[in-house]
Amino acid sequence: MAASELYTKYARVWIPDPEEVWKSAELLKDYKPGDKVLQLRLEEGKDLEYCLDTKTKELPPLRNPDILVGENDLTALSYLHEPAVLHNLKVRFIDSKLIYTYCGIVLVAINPYEQLPIYGEDIINAYSGQNMGDMDPHIFAVAEEAYKQMARDERNQSIIVSGESGAGKTVSAKYAMRYFATVSGSASEANVEEKVLASNPIMESIGNAKTTRNDNSSRFGKYIEIGFDKRYRIIGANMRTYLLEKSRVVFQAEEERNYHIFYQLCASAALPEFKTLRLGNANYFHYTKQGGSPVIDGVDDAKEMVNTRQACTLLGISDSYQMGIFRILAGILHLGNVEFASRDSDSCTVPPKHEPLTIFCDLMGVEYEEMAHWLCHRKLATATETYIKPISKLHAINARDALAKHIYANLFNWIVDHVNKALHATVKQHSFIGVLDIYGFETFEINSFEQFCINYANEKLQQQFNMHVFKLEQEEYMKEQIPWTLIDFYDNQPCINLIEAKMGVLDLLDEECKMPKGSDDSWAQKLYNTHLNKCALFEKPRLSNKAFIIKHFADKVEYQCEGFLEKNKDTVYEEQIKVLKSSKKFKLLPELFQDEEKVLSPTSATPSGRVPLSRTAVKPAKARPGQASKEHKKTVGHQFRNSLHLLMETLNATTPHYVRCIKPNDFKFPFTFDEKRAVQQLRACGVLETIRISAAGFPSRWTYQEFFSRYRVLMKQRDVLGDRKQTCKNVLEKLIKDKDKYQFGKTKIFFRAGQVAYLEKIRADKLRAACIRIQKTIRGWLMRKKYMRMRKAAITIQRHVRGYQARCYAKFLRRTRAAITIQKFQRMYVVRKRYQCMRATTIALQALLRGYMVRNKYQMMLREHKTVIIQKHVRGWLARVHYRRTLKAIVYLQCCYRRMMAKRELKKLKIEARSVERYKKLHIGLENKIVQLQRKIDEQNKEYKSLLEKMSNLEITYSTETEKLRNDVERLRMSEEEAKNATNRVISLQEEIAKLRKELHQTQSEKKTIEEWADKYKHDTEQLVSELKEQNTLLKTEKEELNRRIHDQAREITESMERKLVEETKQLELDLNDERLRYQNLLNEFSRLEERYDDLKDEMNLMVSIPKPGHKRTDSTHSSNESEYTFSSEITEAEDLPVRMEQEPSEKKAPLDMSLFLKLQKRVTELEQEKQSLQDELDRKEEQALRAKAKEEERPPIRGAELEYESLKRQELESENKKLKNELNELQKALTETRAPEVTAPGAPAYRVLLDQLTSVSEELEVRKEEVLILRSQLVSQKEAIQPKEDKNTMTDATLLLEDVQKMKDKGEIAQAYIGLKETNRLLESQLQSQKKSHENELESLRGEIQSLKEENNRQQQLLAQNLQLPPEARIEASLQHEITRLTNENLDLMEQLEKQDKTVRKLKKQLKVFAKKIGELEVGQMENISPGQIIDEPIRPVNIPRKEKDFQGMLEYKKEDEQKLVKNLILELKPRGVAVNLIPGLPAYILFMCVRHADYLNDDQKVRSLLTSTINGIKKVLKKRGDDFETVSFWLSNTCRFLHCLKQYSGEEGFMKHNTPRQNEHCLTNFDLAEYRQVLSDLAIQIYQQLVRVLENILQPMIVSGMLEHETIQGVSGVKPTGLRKRTSSIADEGTYTLDSIIRQLNSFHSVMCQHGMDPELIKQVVKQMFYIIGAVTLNNLLLRKDMCSWSKGMQIRYNVSQLEEWLRDKNLMNSGAKETLEPLIQAAQLLQVKKKTDEDAEAICSMCNALTTAQIVKVLNLYTPVNEFEERVLVSFIRTIQVRLRDRKDSPQLLMDAKHIFPVTFPFNPSSLALETIQIPASLGLGFISRV
Repeated sequence: MAASELYTKYARVWIPDPEEVWKSAELLKDYKPGDKVLQLRLEEGKDLEYCLDTKTKELPPLRNPDILVGENDLTALSYLHEPAVLHNLKVRFIDSKLIYTYCGIVLVAINPYEQLPIYGEDIINAYSGQNMGDMDPHIFAVAEEAYKQMARDERNQSIIVSGESGAGKTVSAKYAMRYFATVSGSASEANVEEKVLASNPIMESIGNAKTTRNDNSSRFGKYIEIGFDKRYRIIGANMRTYLLEKSRVVFQAEEERNYHIFYQLCASAALPEFKTLRLGNANYFHYTKQGGSPVIDGVDDAKEMVNTRQACTLLGISDSYQMGIFRILAGILHLGNVEFASRDSDSCTVPPKHEPLTIFCDLMGVEYEEMAHWLCHRKLATATETYIKPISKLHAINARDALAKHIYANLFNWIVDHVNKALHATVKQHSFIGVLDIYGFETFEINSFEQFCINYANEKLQQQFNMHVFKLEQEEYMKEQIPWTLIDFYDNQPCINLIEAKMGVLDLLDEECKMPKGSDDSWAQKLYNTHLNKCALFEKPRLSNKAFIIKHFADKVEYQCEGFLEKNKDTVYEEQIKVLKSSKKFKLLPELFQDEEKVLSPTSATPSGRVPLSRTAVKPAKARPGQASKEHKKTVGHQFRNSLHLLMETLNATTPHYVRCIKPNDFKFPFTFDEKRAVQQLRACGVLETIRISAAGFPSRWTYQEFFSRYRVLMKQRDVLGDRKQTCKNVLEKLIKDKDKYQFGKTKIFFRAGQVAYLEKIRADKLRAACIRIQKTIRGWLMRKKYMRMRKAAITIQRHVRGYQARCYAKFLRRTRAAITIQKFQRMYVVRKRYQCMRATTIALQALLRGYMVRNKYQMMLREHKTVIIQKHVRGWLARVHYRRTLKAIVYLQCCYRRMMAKRELKKLKIEARSVERYKKLHIGLENKIVQLQRKIDEQNKEYKSLLEKMSNLEITYSTETEKLRNDVERLRMSEEEAKNATNRVISLQEEIAKLRKELHQTQSEKKTIEEWADKYKHDTEQLVSELKEQNTLLKTEKEELNRRIHDQAREITESMERKLVEETKQLELDLNDERLRYQNLLNEFSRLEERYDDLKDEMNLMVSIPKPGHKRTDSTHSSNESEYTFSSEITEAEDLPVRMEQEPSEKKAPLDMSLFLKLQKRVTELEQEKQSLQDELDRKEEQALRAKAKEEERPPIRGAELEYESLKRQELESENKKLKNELNELQKALTETRAPEVTAPGAPAYRVLLDQLTSVSEELEVRKEEVLILRSQLVSQKEAIQPKEDKNTMTDATLLLEDVQKMKDKGEIAQAYIGLKETNRLLESQLQSQKKSHENELESLRGEIQSLKEENNRQQQLLAQNLQLPPEARIEASLQHEITRLTNENLDLMEQLEKQDKTVRKLKKQLKVFAKKIGELEVGQMENISPGQIIDEPIRPVNIPRKEKDFQGMLEYKKEDEQKLVKNLILELKPRGVAVNLIPGLPAYILFMCVRHADYLNDDQKVRSLLTSTINGIKKVLKKRGDDFETVSFWLSNTCRFLHCLKQYSGEEGFMKHNTPRQNEHCLTNFDLAEYRQVLSDLAIQIYQQLVRVLENILQPMIVSGMLEHETIQGVSGVKPTGLRKRTSSIADEGTYTLDSIIRQLNSFHSVMCQHGMDPELIKQVVKQMFYIIGAVTLNNLLLRKDMCSWSKGMQIRYNVSQLEEWLRDKNLMNSGAKETLEPLIQAAQLLQVKKKTDEDAEAICSMCNALTTAQIVKVLNLYTPVNEFEERVLVSFIRTIQVRLRDRKDSPQLLMDAKHIFPVTFPFNPSSLALETIQIPASLGLGFISRV
């Protein structure tokens, strides 16, 4: 629109005015182009001709219509310029009594100089929770915005309150803090918010004072950080102060006051507790009467004193401390009244018994004479002597004032420190809001050092505001190439450079302070010489040589040089401080000075770096003791500059919110607006620049992809082109006709205000129409579904009704048929009953008749039967008589036979009794009973034997008598024959016969008695045997019960052990993974240190090999390689130390890295302490072993070998300790013998010893740890063996553990904590394993013993049965034979045990030799880090490699001098791509192993070691050179693993030869055992794997966020919210960025390369798992840090992307690799974005679903969740709190982000190769023609 159309008649404009700055006028006629004068009429009716500038021809600014005047936001005005802003502020301030106005991001606050009722709690509640633009402008709205952003964005905030003195900064900051304290509440019961507010009265009383411009002017700067917890409640605060105006303590200008606290004391002097202070009116003291204005209107100092004391009490400052503070303040007042009397021009004195000084000394508790002396004297110290010099009266007054300022400054810091302690958070601080209340720009008639520092601070703050608002805004437009005029705003960087740059004002001031005779005049001259006429911002006053002028951003300020040096030095006499420190009656006073060296300065800030999100209260940093004096000597300017830099870092780390306070007039009149003063401040504070930027800018900005994603719904299919930019242009031209409403940048579209709202309205209408159509279709579908359901229901009802009717008719038919059937059966029943009755009667008659006939027949048969019975009994009696005779003879035979069987049974019982001896041990209670029974049996056996003997004697006697009787009968027969002839002898013979008969009867009676006794004995014996059998049965039952119990117990123990074993296995697996991870991290650190050492060595060589002046040609390839692969080092600069050249290049000298030396020295000391502690432990264990030696001799002989081995082991450790101590002494001696620089340089003996010690000590430390663990476990097992078996425990003796703990406490072995923990874990593991093994062995032994006892029992019974059948002589021989057999078997068992012991001894001796070899060859490990060149030049210590005797074949032969060529062609210069594609996988590994086999065949250990060392160093070198190439790293990882597998497969060990063919077994190594080199190669493989992971991470890192989060894989799902002014936009991927396909292609590339290189499948799985973990961790971390990514649609995109990754895993058959599990946190986060988040059921589902996410991550995602359109809903705070309550018991890591750098521990499972070595052909392309096959 043309100017002529705007500047028409009656148009209103603004014209400049010297008094009112701008005046309103009205055009009297139209403006035409070319007019030089405008006809105007002022508001008062005066006509005026306004001449236009002839050069610029700029028209006066137009005035806004009245309807827009008084807007809340200045940027909403139609015309944005200075007069419009000034007029709008004036109208709001004067007419509406509104003091707050927005100007973009800045809140303009005008001081009303009157209390307004707009800060009540109801106002606070009204602003709480509201958006910044919804309510009228207010300081509470800014505070709420800061609080809301802190809670929403999880970012710390800062409110920067700036303005001139008297503009209301302190009040604004106070109200902001009150708002936070009110809306947030306290997180504890300590009322922290009250304490935060209570700090204001204290700090105002000691830090504020009345000035000519402000009755309550802050004379120090403060930055208060208010801390909040996770629920955003106040938990504490911290205060940092800046540049206290100490000079105000001793001097005040006219109409000004000292600090309020002094006047409050004087006003309260009448209080009883203040009587001892001896105070009076303020006009009495010199320090309070200089300004002549001791009273402030409307302020009651006595009442303010009460508030101050209440605040101190609330903050925990006790009454005693308060009185101490008041004593010090009163002492300062009395000190100001001390006067001095001049004795001469150079000396003075204090009047005797001077009352003010006396009161001061009494209050301070110091000696009057000492203080009076040192007030008039000072001490001068020289190099040789110390002088006490009197000082003049003027110097004494200055010293008195300096002391007063120093005391007050220290008291101020002490109070600030105690306030911070009282406000310190007791819980972890989650975030904070900082409120900066710092002095504004000041200019007085006399401006000194304080005003200079204040204005310097305001220059820095103004620059920060410029950088935040102006420069970033303009650079954004310039970067986007928007056609927009660049606004030239004031850049104050030159002014800052003038002050703080090198040779600036502060620099020259500090330099002058260091001069012995520096003065203010000389400093002024230096300023003139340096900056006058050279810097446009520096000027010299015309009438003064002791002042200078600086053009600040606000105004020119003239500074008086007088006093600058003294104030910058801030000197105080040390002797006066010592007198105060010596106070013993007043404890608070020395406390102010006791830690002076730890405080940087009274005017300095607490050091602090960049502020993190969560931080605790800041405390003053403690300087190092060595630098205490230096820190104390820093000047005030230097300290202030440092503290200001720290403040700017803190502000830059937070989100700033600006409050610009405007002072409406200089006279403190309420609601009086001075346009000149106001516009001056508006120009200075940057408000007008903000207005100009807003007027010319476009507040809404979109990237083309974001615009396309958001408004794709407004486009038709034909509108969508391949070029997103052109598509957006075409659509915008259709939607917005006015092209001025938007601009197209390079990457963004810029909209003017209101345009985005219009687009959103169109989009919402389109979506609403689509929703209506969807609703219409859905509702129709639902109605159709409802109709179909109703129709189906009607049909179903009809079917059921008809079915019911049919069922009723069928029921009727069934009932009719049933009735007929019942009638039929009823009639049949009646007829049948009648028939059955007749039949029963007939049968009864037949039965009676037939019974009678049968009974008659029975009687006849009975008589015949009884006759037969009588005959039977008679015949039976006769038979029984015969039977008894026969039975009597048979019984006698049975007795004899049963006697024999009883003897056999008795022997069997004895055998069984012996077999029970085993159970006697288990059941000791039965032993006595069995012994008694055995004795009883023995006695009965003895009696039985005696009875048998008697019976045998009787039988013999009987037989003899019988034989005699037989003979007599014979003789009688002969006598009868003779009696026939001799009758005369008959009578005598008959008498003899009668006598013999009588004897026979007697003998028979005796025999009968003996037989009765034998029967009785037999009965007793049988009864005893039966009892023994019963007891045997009971014993067997008990044995079976015991066996059952043992079996049950064994089963229970086995099950419990299995459970424990599973648990322990899991725990051990975790510990193993942790240990493996720690070990691999140590390897990584070792590799890094190794590379650093190589880099340092190369740099040293480069530094010492600097050529002399002259031209010398060097190898370009060498130089390029050096420059390309030289890493940064920490070595000291070579220019500072002399550099010498030696004869050999390997002995070049360079300065020693002292940091490395100190670390090594510290490490050696730690190792020495560790060895000493181990030695003490061994000595203690040896003493215990000696004490238990007597008991040990009673143990089985198998422990002898173990104890012998342990003693040998301890001796070896002792010898190694001595050896290491000797090496340490050698190291110390080498380092202390000479102090020449070349001795400590690399290559020198001391440096070599140091580096050798580093390697050997690190290796030896690992060996020592393993050996100590083995030895301690053996000592524990030895202790268990020494103790009695019944007292055996599975754990270590408690007393020993207590002794160990006490020993740790006594000797301070805190460094052994980790080793002790590790030892305990291993001891527990070994004890559990040993317990399990012992239990299993015991079970097996018990089972074997039971089986052997059974067999022995059976065998004994068989032998007993056989022996009973043998005669007595044969029995003896059989028993002897049996005993011989038993002894022979026992001898054989003992021989087997002896053989086992011999095997154990041989095994232990072999282990001893192996450990001895390891201990003796610790130096071998150092050779692994030596380059091939060093191997040739330096002498090599031989390695004792165990030899084997096996056959050999299939090898590669090479000459020793060709070794370097082999390494070069096969490793250093080999291209992985060609080898991987054209040759077999792992070919270099096979070639190297075949070369090793040949060296093994030659039995050349030097060649083996050299080849392996060169190979390892070559691989390290090529990885260092091309370590960022994935193919190279993958290739050598594969070949290193294959080489390692070959060394295992052909090592000859049985465990690795299971899968070998017979031919491969013939290829095993025959002479050397390379187990140690296998460990070295395994470590190298781990290092390569870690390097491979780093390469993967570097390649994938740029792709992950773009491909997984930003790229829109599913087109049209994602949406971007409209962005406002300076709002961060989302980074949605464009055409040139990475996509998910890029990630999958990269994964395919990685997988194919690894497969081509022949990498082990298990290793590929581990790599894939690590890759997926990196993808998941990086994606989740970025999701947690980007609010724009937390939406429902983005959750769908993430889940789709994850499904594509899972599909890739399935395609590659890698689902069992564990990679999918690493994505679980990301999957759950995506699900969390998509699930419902409203009800308690939803909260429960979320808590159960998100088990892989921590509580912090869940809450973070919920807080970040942002709807992208109006159809979604935000997550309520109550729902988030419900989640927090449900998850509060979950114990997880408080860490928010995942560790994306975490590397899983890697393992290399053995993977043998089926490839035969003799079939491998070496291609000519490798250049290995010098190798021949063998």
